[in-house]
Amino acid sequence: MITAMIVDAPPAPMSRRHRSARLGTALCWLVVVPPALWAALRLIGLDRGPLVQALAFTPYVAGFSVLALSLALALRRWWPAALAALAAAALLGVVTPRALASPQPAAGGPTVRLLTANLLAGAGDARTLTELVRRYDVDVLTVQEFTPEAQAALDQLGLDRLLPHRQLNAEVGTPGSGLYSRWPLADVGLRHNRNGWGFTQAYGTVAVPGAPPVRVESAHPSAPYAVDQVGAWRADLKAQPPATPDGGLQILAGDFNATLDHGPLRALLSTGYVDAADATGEGLIGTWGPYDGDLIPPVTIDHVLVDRRIAVRAVKVLALPGSDHRPVLATLTLPRP
Repeated sequence: MITAMIVDAPPAPMSRRHRSARLGTALCWLVVVPPALWAALRLIGLDRGPLVQALAFTPYVAGFSVLALSLALALRRWWPAALAALAAAALLGVVTPRALASPQPAAGGPTVRLLTANLLAGAGDARTLTELVRRYDVDVLTVQEFTPEAQAALDQLGLDRLLPHRQLNAEVGTPGSGLYSRWPLADVGLRHNRNGWGFTQAYGTVAVPGAPPVRVESAHPSAPYAVDQVGAWRADLKAQPPATPDGGLQILAGDFNATLDHGPLRALLSTGYVDAADATGEGLIGTWGPYDGDLIPPVTIDHVLVDRRIAVRAVKVLALPGSDHRPVLATLTLPRP
């Protein structure tokens, strides 16, 4: 008697096409999920701990989100494509307006050209800075990381004649701050960050002919360079003088150590300020990063924040050898008295 034996055949190996399809799907999710998470963190405003530094690079992630969407569409992976589309829409929605000029108030007063520059512990080239003041006919200058050596070099090059009115606090290292003006200053003073031992901020009220008095401050909150510094960074930004929509005009200009993707800076703006670069469509130009040789992509942490009643006519990001920051020049029109 012959008994037939039935043996299950081994499973056929996965076809090359099926294997490629699964790899393509995995690749799509791998590329799409990070910008989606980033978009969620940005929209929630979760700038805590190490996320503070990361969120400064949101414009780059916004560009990457478009590439992720393109990949998902090209591979016809519809669920990853849907997630990528949401992430790209969210990130581009918060980033793109910085490249678009916005309408300005009908201010009919005098023009003020304001320049702000971080000197990197006085290493910024004094001759270049003086030439920028002269070339662009600067009326008000704010400086950060201002040292006695920098002050002496600038005076020797004639800055004291170009901008004779001043409130200065030159210190060795990085705490120093300065405010220079073509016109007289009143109510001058000095703000100390971090309970008196951090960066300082010189301020004063500028008497611009034909305009209301305008208070100008050289802003320099703490840098979130480490996780244990984030608390001081947040506190310093919160302590910046808010705008006074029903009071006098105010301008904050300097190194804020924050971008428009950081909640504390957006909260400061909401009091009644306008970011000058954002208002003129120049808000994506980097001001700090590789200018001293570091390989960090440029980010925009130097700002000129102006009262909403002040019209911003132009913003130009310049170069300053010796510093890791780029000076920001804002041309402003003040309201009439």
